[in-house]
Amino acid sequence: MMLCCLNPDCPSPLNSKGTKYCQACGTPITPLLRNRYRIINLLSDEGGFSRTYLAEDVDKLNVQCVVKQFAPRVQGTWALKKAIELFQDEAVRLQQLGEHPQIPQLFAYFEQDNNLYLVQEFIAGKNLSQELNQRSPYQENEIYDLLVDLLPILKFIHEKQVIHRDIKPQNIIRRQQDGRLVLIDFGASKQLNATVKAQKGTNIGSQGYTPIEQMQGEAYPSSDLYSLGMTAFYMLSGVSPSQLWIQYGYGWVTSWRKHLSNPISEQFAQVLERLLKVDFHERYQSADAVLADLNRLPSPTLIPSVFTTKLQATQLTLIKFIASQTRKTTLLTAVICSLVIGSGILYFQSRLISKDIPSQPKVNLNLPVNQYLIKTIPAHSEQINSIAISADGTTLATGSSDHTIKVWNWPQEKVIHTLKGHSDFVWSVAMSPDGKLLASGSRDQTIRLWNIQTGKQIATLGKAHLKVTSLAMSSDGKILATGQGNIIKLWSLQTQKEIATLRGHTNIVNSVTFSPDNQILVSGSWDKTIKVWNLNQRRLSKTFTGHTKEIIAVVCSPDGEIIASSGVDQTIRLWNLKTGKAIATLKGHTAAIVSLDFTPDGQTLASGSYDGTVKLWDLSTNQVANTFKQDISRVTAIKFHPSGNTLISGRTNYIDIWRTHQ
Repeated sequence: MMLCCLNPDCPSPLNSKGTKYCQACGTPITPLLRNRYRIINLLSDEGGFSRTYLAEDVDKLNVQCVVKQFAPRVQGTWALKKAIELFQDEAVRLQQLGEHPQIPQLFAYFEQDNNLYLVQEFIAGKNLSQELNQRSPYQENEIYDLLVDLLPILKFIHEKQVIHRDIKPQNIIRRQQDGRLVLIDFGASKQLNATVKAQKGTNIGSQGYTPIEQMQGEAYPSSDLYSLGMTAFYMLSGVSPSQLWIQYGYGWVTSWRKHLSNPISEQFAQVLERLLKVDFHERYQSADAVLADLNRLPSPTLIPSVFTTKLQATQLTLIKFIASQTRKTTLLTAVICSLVIGSGILYFQSRLISKDIPSQPKVNLNLPVNQYLIKTIPAHSEQINSIAISADGTTLATGSSDHTIKVWNWPQEKVIHTLKGHSDFVWSVAMSPDGKLLASGSRDQTIRLWNIQTGKQIATLGKAHLKVTSLAMSSDGKILATGQGNIIKLWSLQTQKEIATLRGHTNIVNSVTFSPDNQILVSGSWDKTIKVWNLNQRRLSKTFTGHTKEIIAVVCSPDGEIIASSGVDQTIRLWNLKTGKAIATLKGHTAAIVSLDFTPDGQTLASGSYDGTVKLWDLSTNQVANTFKQDISRVTAIKFHPSGNTLISGRTNYIDIWRTHQ
């Protein structure tokens, strides 16, 4: 049994039962909150607003419940007042809406030790984001079921004059006991008075899922319908609307169909099209209107969604069994199982697949697409955004959208620490050459330093005030560069103080990299430019132009002579760092190129793209030497091992290890 420290700023709140003082921060442990609720785990840290805990209600035979603690980490009287108002509103909303069977009930709301708490029903199950991470994207019939299950909830809350304003996969749980979808987290909702006007500076919602009118301070029932449409898109495609929004703003929404993993009917596509209209006037105005159009569609004929996971497991088991029994044949009957609701009958539909089977088959259901794939390792519960590795190749770090960083003993391919502290996407990680210090930057507007050996946080570098989109560490381990909005900050890692601010970009700085001699910093930005900074003089020395769209990645060659850059225009450009002249433009990817890395000898450049491939480029010819492709998942980060013999790539929540030579 574990107990949680209730200090809202505690970096590691879990403690063993019987502990009187928190081992991480020294705060006295509260055995029972309000003499009733035993806090046993931290579920989430919303960053600047509240923390959510799993608890046991000792008055109800230790039944599990959720305790939300008001923990405002905000500055200014207005911001504090707004945070208190939102928290109180959540309690009111739950009291009002909890009568619906697919919304959590409110059990209690109280103050203790100068903190506010609300206690609500615990919903056992996985949220839709977790569900998708464990399976392939949804089929049309499954999205149909999702919409039919969720739209009546939205109709209910809208009739109560409430707008949720943060509908996304993480806030929708499939209840374990009956498979129904439950809508959670009403912390951002407000009473509806024709429209909801947000004060300047208020940021409610989640990037990618939030419609443009809500970003501008207004929200309507149709705003929730847009967010629901984005949730449906994500479940159909497996492509994060947040990442697309970061790259393209709302410009990508008109071409949403090209991102789908599975085909859908034109009639169903028209429903999604109207849900996803950027102009709210063109969107559905009510949940009833969406349901009416869905009811006019032909009935879905595919396997019901509640059985999909069981079907896949059954299908896999049967294929393994048949393959193990097969010795030599030219025809393998692949058995496809379908579970039928109501009658409970399991029937089999078979089709012939022409395939030569060796006389003594060794069936591997996870065969690599080519001989270069060494291994695939599950790493995070959400997308991997960044990879860092120590100079000796023994320690690896991965930063993820699941808000965590994992530190690996790489020779053993084993996680040794899971670093928790960020309250939002970890977008970038960088490691000191000796493998002892790790820096991380997050959408939660913080830069954190970690002791890799102990797994403990050392410090938070100031207050970013802007989302930290990129960072890099000098090769001597003395300076950290961070991209924050359209500025770059330089930090002394010895004093942990800011030493300079570099200004010149007009849009978000997506990538920063040091030259090997640490005299130059190079940055790439959404403004389509690459800037070269003289670090001795702390000034801009060159600007490279040529990319036609936003730049996402820049990297410096090991000899310090070449800069490689890539981005949304699907090209890689090579530049002479000293002269600023363009050397070559490399083409071959069919989607945004988001990650680059040179081999230690500088003879090969690797590129990772949202087209699902990693390409190796021979820089003596500027031609593709090899292409690695595991599946349709987007490649989100790459890094060569210091030996140059292997390359590590991140795709969704997996790590792939590739052999760079036969």
